[in-house]
Amino acid sequence: MMRYNPLQLALPLLSLALAACNGDAPPMGPPPAEVLITAAQDQSVALADELPGRVVAFRTAEIRPQVGGIVQSRLFTEGAMVTAGQPLFQINPAPFRADAASASATLARAQATYARAATQADRLKPLVGADAISRQTYDDATVARDQAAADVAQARAALDRRRLDLGFARVTSPISGQIGAASVTEGALVGTTDANPMATVQQIDKVYVDVRQPAARLDALRAAVAEGAGAGAAPVEIISASGQPHPVKGRLLFSDVTVDPGTGNAVVRVLVDNPGNRLLPGMFVRARLPRLHMPHAITVPQQAVGHDAAGRAVIHIWNGRGLEERQVEAGDVVDGAIIITKGLKAGEQVVVVGMDRVLPGAPVKALPWKAPAPTAPAAH
Repeated sequence: MMRYNPLQLALPLLSLALAACNGDAPPMGPPPAEVLITAAQDQSVALADELPGRVVAFRTAEIRPQVGGIVQSRLFTEGAMVTAGQPLFQINPAPFRADAASASATLARAQATYARAATQADRLKPLVGADAISRQTYDDATVARDQAAADVAQARAALDRRRLDLGFARVTSPISGQIGAASVTEGALVGTTDANPMATVQQIDKVYVDVRQPAARLDALRAAVAEGAGAGAAPVEIISASGQPHPVKGRLLFSDVTVDPGTGNAVVRVLVDNPGNRLLPGMFVRARLPRLHMPHAITVPQQAVGHDAAGRAVIHIWNGRGLEERQVEAGDVVDGAIIITKGLKAGEQVVVVGMDRVLPGAPVKALPWKAPAPTAPAAH
């Protein structure tokens, strides 16, 4: 009898089983690509234009002499705060004091002449009634009295003028503010026709920011001002040259009535409170002028919007089963989100991250996207 080795029988069966398995099982495909999605938001958005502007002092006073003379002393510290009526310079008052004394003496002489003429007229009045003197004599006396009265008025006016000149010898500040450098020193001769002021005082506890706005957007700007008037003002954010926002928002006052024919811009003036005098006249800043308020704007993250070969804006929608490419109309970008003006509804799921990993016809796995937390500014 022929004997069979069990191992010899098992090897062919194992080979057949392996071959059968290799023929029936499908090959393993790549895993589905992961994309991050988020819902389109319906939110209120205020659009603004960020434009360069220049700081202008709220009030500026050039200190000029109203009388000529030699400067005796400077009565302020350069760069200090001064108040309205505070003395700034003292011009030598001696000539004006002498003129005032002379005018006072002239007035006294005119008053004495008037008193004598008035007494003479009073003495002749009863005599003319009794025909003791001629009417012409009495008329001459009254004319002399009236002329003496006019001389008194003229002398008094001259004295007032001399006293004014004496007062003008002390030069004072017409406004409160910060005074700059003095352009004259003690011993300098100043006059009313000098080209340069003695000093300049600027009120900067609040300042103006003059912004050049395209004339084409003045209508939208006026609408924003009218809309903000109900709440008191249309707020304007001021950004300093270093990129830091000013702690107080300004308000729009008006736009210029003329347009620069070369640039097509009109000047818009903004009034800003200036605590700590952070904004100085002549500084260049940036102002965010309100342009449009959209109470129901559809927004998506900025990175969710791409462009096709023709340059048109497109987004990808997750419909629960797969992705759908859709052409949309995109508007302004506000705080990292882009406004979709046409082609999208609130609540639709859009792909934010991962479209670069999706192959045509390949399976896709959608996961929720979370906005990154804002980064804190680096400490200096």
